[in-house]
Amino acid sequence: MRVALVNNFFPPRASGSAHLTEGLARHLTERGVEILVVTAAFGDAPLEEERDGYRIVRLPSWSVPKSKLTMRFDVNFAYSPRNHRRMTAALDDFGPDVVHQHGQFFDLTFMSSAYVHRRRIPTVLSVHTRLEHTSPVHDVALRFGDRTLVRWFVDRSHPDVVVMDRPMHDYIVDRYHVPEDRLAPIPVGVEPTRFDRDGTAVRERLGLGDRPVVLSLGHVIPVRNRLALVEAMPALVERCPDVAVVVVGIVYDERFQERARELEVADHLVCTGGVPKDEVPDYLAIATVEAKDLQGYGLGTGSLEVMAAGVPVVASVRPDNFPGITLRSGEDLVLTPLDDPAALADNIARLIEDPELAARVAAGQRRLVDEHFTLEAVTRKHLELYERILARPRT
Repeated sequence: MRVALVNNFFPPRASGSAHLTEGLARHLTERGVEILVVTAAFGDAPLEEERDGYRIVRLPSWSVPKSKLTMRFDVNFAYSPRNHRRMTAALDDFGPDVVHQHGQFFDLTFMSSAYVHRRRIPTVLSVHTRLEHTSPVHDVALRFGDRTLVRWFVDRSHPDVVVMDRPMHDYIVDRYHVPEDRLAPIPVGVEPTRFDRDGTAVRERLGLGDRPVVLSLGHVIPVRNRLALVEAMPALVERCPDVAVVVVGIVYDERFQERARELEVADHLVCTGGVPKDEVPDYLAIATVEAKDLQGYGLGTGSLEVMAAGVPVVASVRPDNFPGITLRSGEDLVLTPLDDPAALADNIARLIEDPELAARVAAGQRRLVDEHFTLEAVTRKHLELYERILARPRT
């Protein structure tokens, strides 16, 4: 079987979808699948390379200026007639049985949609991000583009769509009207074995000593803006006066820092900026508690990695966030209500004050990840999806 993975984001570019795509490429190759990755160029990464038995083709790209519409996130695009020809040539030379697109609103997905439409190649689409905005004006613009342009390309490639959680299922059905028989529930995957580290060096570098640490792992963007966490900090500091809240990730939305100064808790807030992926386990090793997914958007890849590392997670998500799995508060993680700073502070403080509770939650999280969210298990589900698609009569 030959599978082409298409994603604007791929390492060394850091993002949840980039690391998932890289993990799928590696694990599928180990299972005997031939893999081609088509992505956008980033930094000084070579335009073509062989890695772990698969080939990567990077198309020259350009970055969109940071703006409110892009939520100040770095967005790179690769569309040009020349790159369209390059992609077509690379895919034709590879001869994919399946094209797996990652990200529904990027130009490489649009370009590959035109390709699979012409070649009549079965397609899988993984929707990693909902096209939504915290600004009402920008949200209207994004919704319009999502329901028109993006949906047109989705219809054109007629993909089977990977559904990572319940909120994403509802979004896909609402925006793109994908029928249920074209939806495949497959969560994101993580690698639990890479998180056994010692955080002593990080504690020394950040001057944390033996203070309890509330880690918040991931880039700060409007849909993960850390404002809820900062609003809870005054009550948290009152109960745990030496607590440190450590935000690890690039800050694209600075409102939480301004709010921390207003609430006079900025001395308890540490922002490290972005860190290389291989250093993330060192930061997880310093964490007493982790809290990031506090706006009701589901559990991201970063939260699952934290759960795999055995750090108790506090999150504002639905118990049925993942189809077929019920999240139990106090067992699989700690669920906290939306927009309730007092409850959030109490849930974090209880985990800091009660090591037995923290250990029980950490063990339950690890079991949950081992049963459902390892990259090996997720790769197997993707491979089964590819096989089902290829077994269908071609039309």
